[in-house]
Amino acid sequence: MSDDEHDSKEQEARDRADKEREAQEQAALPYRWTQELGDVDITVPVPKGTRGRDLLVVIQKKKLSVGLKGKDPILAGDLCKEIKVEDSTWTLEDQQSVHIHLEKLNKQEWWENVLSHHPKIDTRKIQPENSKLSDLDAETRGLVEKMMVNSRFSLFRHNSDVRLLKFDNQQRQLGKPTSDELKKMETLKKFQAAHPELDFSKAKIS
Repeated sequence: MSDDEHDSKEQEARDRADKEREAQEQAALPYRWTQELGDVDITVPVPKGTRGRDLLVVIQKKKLSVGLKGKDPILAGDLCKEIKVEDSTWTLEDQQSVHIHLEKLNKQEWWENVLSHHPKIDTRKIQPENSKLSDLDAETRGLVEKMMVNSRFSLFRHNSDVRLLKFDNQQRQLGKPTSDELKKMETLKKFQAAHPELDFSKAKIS
C-alpha cells in the first residue's frame, strides 16, 4: 500500500468517526433541527396533550427559550447567530411537539448549532438539497454552477429556478420564446384586449 493510499484510508476513518460522533451529539439534544441558508426549523417534543397556554416560548434576536410554564426550560440560551424576530414563529403541533421557524438575519451562512453552547456540526460537509446537476445539459449546468458560486448555494432553496433555466435553454434550442419573452407576450395580449382601438400589428417583443 502506498503512502497516499494509507493517508486516504486514515482520512476516511477519521471522517467516519467524526460523522458518528456528530450524529450521537445531535441525537442527544432535546430537539431536532434542520436548516437552509435562509432559515432554521426546530422541533421540540413536549408531553402529549400539551396546550398552547401551557407553553412558555421566548424568541429574541439572539436568544431562544422553550419550556412548560412552572418548569425548567427544555432548551434555553444564546442563539449562535442573530435572527429576524418579526419573521420567526412557533406553533404547537398535535399537542405533542413545538415547531419553531427562525428566519436568519444573515442568509449567506450555515449555522454550526442552534444554541451557542450546544455541540457543533461541520458546516463544510453540508450538502444542499437540489436538482441533480447531472440531469441538466452542459449550458444550463454551467449557468447553475456559476450562480452557485455567486450566491453560495442560495439558488437551490428554490429548485424552480433550476427548472426555469432548463426550460429557457430548451426553448432557445427549439427557436421558441423563453419564459421572460412569454411573460411579455402575455402582457401585450392583455393590453391589446384592454385597448382594441390600438393597432399592435407591428409591435415587437424585445
